[in-house]
Amino acid sequence: MAIITEEPDQQEPTHSRSQIPPTNPREPKSPSTPTQPPNNTFSFWFYFTLCVSLITLLFVFTSSLSPHDSKTWFLSLPNSLRQHYSKGRTIKVQTRHNQPPIEVFTVEEGPTASENVVIVHGQGLSSYSYRKVTNFLASKGVHVVSIDLPGNGFSDKTVEDSVEGVNGIFGRFWYVYSEIQEKGIFWAFDQMVETGQIPYEEIVARMAKRKVKKAIDLGPQEMGTVLGQIVDTMGLAPVHLVLHDSALGMSANWVSEKPELVRSVTLIDTAASTVGAFPIWVLEWPLIRNMVLGFSLVYTKVVNLCCSKRIGVLDVDAQRVLLKGRDGRKAVVAVGKNLNSSFDLAEWGGSDGLKDMPMHVIWSAGWSEEWNSEGDRVASALPQATFVGHSGGRWAQEDVAVEIAEQISQFVLSLPKTFRKVEQEPIPDHIQKLLDEAKSNGHDHHLHAHAHDHDHDHNHYGDAHIHGANYMDAYGLGHGPHGW
Repeated sequence: MAIITEEPDQQEPTHSRSQIPPTNPREPKSPSTPTQPPNNTFSFWFYFTLCVSLITLLFVFTSSLSPHDSKTWFLSLPNSLRQHYSKGRTIKVQTRHNQPPIEVFTVEEGPTASENVVIVHGQGLSSYSYRKVTNFLASKGVHVVSIDLPGNGFSDKTVEDSVEGVNGIFGRFWYVYSEIQEKGIFWAFDQMVETGQIPYEEIVARMAKRKVKKAIDLGPQEMGTVLGQIVDTMGLAPVHLVLHDSALGMSANWVSEKPELVRSVTLIDTAASTVGAFPIWVLEWPLIRNMVLGFSLVYTKVVNLCCSKRIGVLDVDAQRVLLKGRDGRKAVVAVGKNLNSSFDLAEWGGSDGLKDMPMHVIWSAGWSEEWNSEGDRVASALPQATFVGHSGGRWAQEDVAVEIAEQISQFVLSLPKTFRKVEQEPIPDHIQKLLDEAKSNGHDHHLHAHAHDHDHDHNHYGDAHIHGANYMDAYGLGHGPHGW
């Protein structure tokens, strides 16, 4: 009998990796085999969040350097700046026929019956930097007016201009960004929720013709017009002009054209080329300007390196705040570029109207050897000027304010006393009629006195806007359409 036994199933031989036949790429793959690896949702959301965060930081950093509303900006100022503002007044001046007037901030101290001194600051400064000089001169019996040139200090730094359309992709992006700044980032979404559609037509209509704020970019001729209108409005002529740094380049044209309105000229560290001490190029490059204006320590280092080594930290920071706010940086850069680089000091000082005018030069004696050589060139160009030195720096000499003020007062008071022609205002018709009737009746004396009092009650400041002692106008509420 045969015995049948079951043999165990033989296992398939294991093939090495090299023995596996290559897969034919033309053979269709099994449906269970995935064609692509699954998407990594974590990576997508990570990079999306990173991009949104970077864009948000960019907008926040950019907006941190943009001006805030008037009230917020004023309340963020140091107390010394707010007190300085409360002592001044704004005067409206017209520089261009096709633009609204510009408001110029002025500070006035001292007896009005004395010699009139007008202080014009240099590049990047303001009347705040000369508050100590102004106060000391007033204590010496001199009538002093210190101004903030347009684009500086508390004066207007921007003007409204009509612009049609937007050019290019960058222009459209910048317009959308300005709309977000003005109306908020969720403005378009709110419109979509309320109306059910994107406010495309409204955006296009606003883009077609709109008004934008542009930094003031006045040139020397227009700056001279500003100075002349201030002198005329306040009735200061003839004036003793005190010009610091680049102020000569801004005022030289007006002085040459109106020498009869100028009693004397004092130059404080004014280079022959009218180039200012403060390097405006640090305000042009985005990264550099953000560092300089964003950090008080960096700004102080720039000032110590180029302008003054002994100026106080609080004084430097006040300058930085005024320069940073309300597009002050843009205005300073624009005005600085408009200065006449080919200005000839010797030709200006030797012109017919100025060759006999009293001039005084106050110079930093210990700043550097190069600056001493520049002082020699200025003295040679103005041989009729007296030349004295001071112990401070080139720019913002608040550490030697009393020394400089003493030199100014000695020069101004050493000159023959100024006699001003008092212009009598015309008597109104109804007053003149009463005078004629009184003269015929023998009562001329009383009505002449009445008419005299009437004339003296007239405000000789014209359209000057005078601040009170409080801070209500400091918020920009009293400045009309050109406030902050």
